[in-house]
Amino acid sequence: MRAEAFSLNGVPALRWGRPSRRGFLYLHGQGGSKAEAEAFAAAAAEAGWQTVSIDLPGHGDRAAEAADLVPWRVVPELRGALAELRGRWDRAAFFGSSLGAWFGLLAYPDASLAGALLLSPVVDMEALIRKMMGWAGVSEKQLAREGIIPTEFGQDLSWAYLRYVRAHPVRRWKTPTAILYGGRDHLTDRGTVEAFAARNGCRLTVETAGEHWFHTPEQLAAVDRWQRAALADLG
Repeated sequence: MRAEAFSLNGVPALRWGRPSRRGFLYLHGQGGSKAEAEAFAAAAAEAGWQTVSIDLPGHGDRAAEAADLVPWRVVPELRGALAELRGRWDRAAFFGSSLGAWFGLLAYPDASLAGALLLSPVVDMEALIRKMMGWAGVSEKQLAREGIIPTEFGQDLSWAYLRYVRAHPVRRWKTPTAILYGGRDHLTDRGTVEAFAARNGCRLTVETAGEHWFHTPEQLAAVDRWQRAALADLG
């Protein structure tokens, strides 16, 4: 499926599908890019939705902006992007994968969205950071003292980030939402995502053989079935 490159409020973006008054804003996860929206955009186009995907800082055409991949910079950017898209669409929806899902949950708790699809979403960032601190053998006192601590698994631990997360927990989410969760997700515990879904009335699908990163042919087929069913529910 071909996409048209453009700038959305100064952010590199791709526009997928025919013009429509209904559209999805697609946010990739860490390590991804706006180009990974292709499979979803094809399914959305069949259902009558246009898709716009953007690069998060440090990804895709924004590789030089890695330092800006922090919520206090990303959240205002996402709110501006959605505001711009609302001028083009009568109905706006949101697709978020992993870290992109968490950024969307932070940015749009009160947005009047037609719906949301969340793939392997991070719904409790503090729990994830504490899990990574355990992997790295880093205490809270050590992190507070040093500020930033690199890890062997490539993810810097940041005291400023942890403080922000604690001050901005994701608790309230009013948008009708479908979630796909992999039973072998090593980042978000099943109980955490089940509690979030129950608290916010989300439709949770668990793919037992799925991982946090859905990537095998069988896992990708499960993603395709789930997103097509969720798109059909949106009407």
